[in-house]
Amino acid sequence: MAEVCVKGGFVLPSSRNLSRKGGVHCSLSPPSTIEIKDRSHKSDFSEGRLVFPVRRIRPLKPFVVSSPVPKGFTIGPKTMKWWEQGLQPNMREIESTQDLVDSLRNAGDKLVVVDFFSPSCPGCKTLHPKICKFAEANPDVLFLQVNYEKHKSMCYSLHVHVLPFFWFFRGAQGRLCGFSCTTQTIKKFKDALAKHTPERCSLGPTKGLDESVLLALAANKELNFSYTKKEEAEKEVSPAIPPLAPLSPVLASGSMEKGKELVSTER
Repeated sequence: MAEVCVKGGFVLPSSRNLSRKGGVHCSLSPPSTIEIKDRSHKSDFSEGRLVFPVRRIRPLKPFVVSSPVPKGFTIGPKTMKWWEQGLQPNMREIESTQDLVDSLRNAGDKLVVVDFFSPSCPGCKTLHPKICKFAEANPDVLFLQVNYEKHKSMCYSLHVHVLPFFWFFRGAQGRLCGFSCTTQTIKKFKDALAKHTPERCSLGPTKGLDESVLLALAANKELNFSYTKKEEAEKEVSPAIPPLAPLSPVLASGSMEKGKELVSTER
C-alpha cells in the first residue's frame, strides 16, 4: 500500500472520504511538498519526494488594438446640427452657385425666400425655429438656405455682409425685397411674407437673379459658374438675316410696262 502525503496547496473539505482499503491515504500538512511512501513492494525507490512550485496567477493585461479613426466617425446616433433641426419639406440647403441660380429660375410663380445664415451666428440660431414655423404654415413657399461658411465667396459677390439676411423672389418680378432681421424685429419678416404670399400670375418668364448679379458671380474666379449676356446668347442662337436687296431698275420698268398694258386692255 502506498501512502501519499500532500503538504501545502489547496485544503480539501475532508480527507476521510478519500481513504479506502488498499488505496491511497491523503493527509494535509503545512509543507508544500508531496511525499510518496510505497509499502506494497520493495524497491530501490521506496521513498520519493515531488516538489510542485507554487505559481501566482497574474491578471491578464487588456488587449488593445490602436487603429486610426476615420474622419466623421461617430458612435451611436448622429447628432443633428441646429440648422438641420425642424426642417420642413419646403426647406432645403443650397449646394452651389449654380444650384441657387437654377432653383430661382425653376420656381415659376412660387414665392422663394433665400435665408443666409452662419453656424457661428447666435442670432441665426435663435431665429431658426421661428423660420421653420413660418415654413410649416406656408407650404407653398420655397425656403432656400445658404450657409455663409460654405459659400463665403458667393455671398461676397452677392453683397451679403450682415447675418441673418433674407431675399424674397417671385416669378417675372425677380427680387422683391431684401433685409436683415432678428427675433426682436421678426415682424418685418412676417409682414413681407404676408404681402408677397398671395397667389398671382406673372405675364413673363421667371426672372430670378438680375443680370448684373449673374455677371458678378461669373466674374468671381473662385466660383465654378459661367454666364453669358442675353444679347450675345441671342446672336449665337439666331443667325443673322441678310437685308432685302432693292429691285433692279430693269425689273421695275418692265413691271410698270406690263401694268400699263393690262390697263389698256381692260379699257
